[in-house]
Amino acid sequence: MAWFRRRPRSVGAGGRRVDQADLDHLTQFVRSRTGVEAFVEPRTTVTETTVLLVAHDGEWTRRRIESPEVARRFAHQLSLPIYDVRLLGYPQRMRDFNARQKRRPA
Repeated sequence: MAWFRRRPRSVGAGGRRVDQADLDHLTQFVRSRTGVEAFVEPRTTVTETTVLLVAHDGEWTRRRIESPEVARRFAHQLSLPIYDVRLLGYPQRMRDFNARQKRRPA
């Protein structure tokens, strides 16, 4: 019976493959904003590894990525500083941006 067989992972232990559309979105975010920093968010039981980009004003975007190593390579290619969220946490400017967005009238 095939019920107890494990499904093969096509990507390995890291997660899903990098989607070019996601990389294009992240690259466009970096090129259209100033003071962008990258943060690696670890894989959890609910989500894959993600890279979070935060601009100088706190505006942010997040996309799934294959692994922390791929996120680091991406950040280094664009000359971005990259941090681990588990070590540093989220930047205050991102939280302030989210609070401003909640106060905005719809």
